[in-house]
Amino acid sequence: MPAAVFRRASDLPQVIPVFPLDGALLLPGGDLPLQIFEPRYLNMTDDVMAGDRMIGMVQTRPAGDRVRPSLANVGCVGRVTSFSETSDGRYLITLTGVCRFHIKEELSVTTPYRQVRADFEPFADDLSVEAADIPAFDRRRFAGALKRYLNRRELDIDWDTAESAPLESLVTSLAMGLPFDPPEKQALLEAQTVADRCDALTALLEIDSLGADDDGPQSIQ
Repeated sequence: MPAAVFRRASDLPQVIPVFPLDGALLLPGGDLPLQIFEPRYLNMTDDVMAGDRMIGMVQTRPAGDRVRPSLANVGCVGRVTSFSETSDGRYLITLTGVCRFHIKEELSVTTPYRQVRADFEPFADDLSVEAADIPAFDRRRFAGALKRYLNRRELDIDWDTAESAPLESLVTSLAMGLPFDPPEKQALLEAQTVADRCDALTALLEIDSLGADDDGPQSIQ
């Protein structure tokens, strides 16, 4: 079932398997490559590939135990859009983000992986095919903060691509790819709108990059 079929929150499965992985952020429209090697998640992947290919990515909370940590309240479901198997039995998959969800309850299951009942309604706007409206966004401030952040951490991006990329796609890519701490990743996930996520990302970049140099590209169109 292609992602385009999911036009309403009610189109999505109510029960989904979840993959708790701190620091791994999946956002609607983003692509997350994963390497699967634990037996329970190999089993999960086998099951979802035989079904609707949907996996919920969630982070954990500092509660519970190491074997079964508590789950964050909000995650994002993605569909497996790429799959391959290595000679030593690992799976290499790509999840494409579809919609965020609240965990209504974790189910008692016999599968080795965890499953939850998901509520997608609070994030139904994630399924919109129209580009999000991001009013009054200070692109110069954002670009300056990004430049300082990258310099401070000795990272680099293709600035030509960044200049030409749609802002929503750029923010999604940076939020997923930059090495923020798990609580910061969760904050970006839970930002209600794309505009809120842009503001949150800018703030995180500025906080981290305090003291970095100001030179370099200062605009993202």
